[in-house]
Amino acid sequence: MLEIWLNDFLDYIRVERGLAQNTILAYRSDIAHFLAFVRKRSFPVPAGLRDGLMSYLLQMQRLSFSAATVARRMAALRTFFSFLVRFDYLSSDPTVELGSPRLIQRLPRALTPEEVAKILEAVRVDTPKGLRDRAMLELAYACGLRVSELVGLDVGSVNLEAGLVRVFGKGARERVVPVGRAACQALREYLRRGRPVLCGGRQVRALFVNRRGERLTRQGFWKLLKYYARAAGITKNLSPHTLRHSFATHMLENGADLRVVQELLGHADINTTQVYTHLTGKRLREIFALAHPRA
Repeated sequence: MLEIWLNDFLDYIRVERGLAQNTILAYRSDIAHFLAFVRKRSFPVPAGLRDGLMSYLLQMQRLSFSAATVARRMAALRTFFSFLVRFDYLSSDPTVELGSPRLIQRLPRALTPEEVAKILEAVRVDTPKGLRDRAMLELAYACGLRVSELVGLDVGSVNLEAGLVRVFGKGARERVVPVGRAACQALREYLRRGRPVLCGGRQVRALFVNRRGERLTRQGFWKLLKYYARAAGITKNLSPHTLRHSFATHMLENGADLRVVQELLGHADINTTQVYTHLTGKRLREIFALAHPRA
């Protein structure tokens, strides 16, 4: 029964909600972990699901699971059981009034504009791979793209004449983002002199390809970002989201409206974008402390 419910839920979030494959796999993993716990300890279904959840929470606490892991799994289970109640698999939601650990909000790590420039300048553009890498880094920073959005672009996603890129974000939500002059120029050079060599004459939809003419992966972009950061002498611990965080921070620091940044990032909820105001507020306080005579 539980496996059938899980499969129906996964079909629902795939077809009806259009969630990305990685998100679906994460839901599957977290929910399956709980269902295996319930089966192993023979909690009756559905009557024992509430007790099973409480026991599951206690076990994660005993095993010293991180607060982030516990919160993520509980969020997945809440979504799962909400689905089961909504579509009459269950008459009541066993997660109601069950708490989750309070998470410490970690602000995104951002590069300075000077550090971004150093990374971009570290790329040698005298090879097809260098032209690709420069175009990817320029575009990621110019548009604040998620790494999955960046590697998921096709050639037809970019309109260089209009200076626009069409992006499909989380939940298959489409948005159109302006592309700056530097990124447009880097893309032109890559499309003219780099991509044809990497594709080797093959017809490929993907915009960014590896040496075999196949779509570059998220892991591939992460590796090239870290490589060029080291080459630029930057020792910060970077992630694939670093350029996206830097884009949002720099936009707000230079006076962009929060709603505009929300649209550019593709955030469904402005509260997600709001975190960047903490970063810019810190920067404003630093400038005030340095500049004001009575600070």
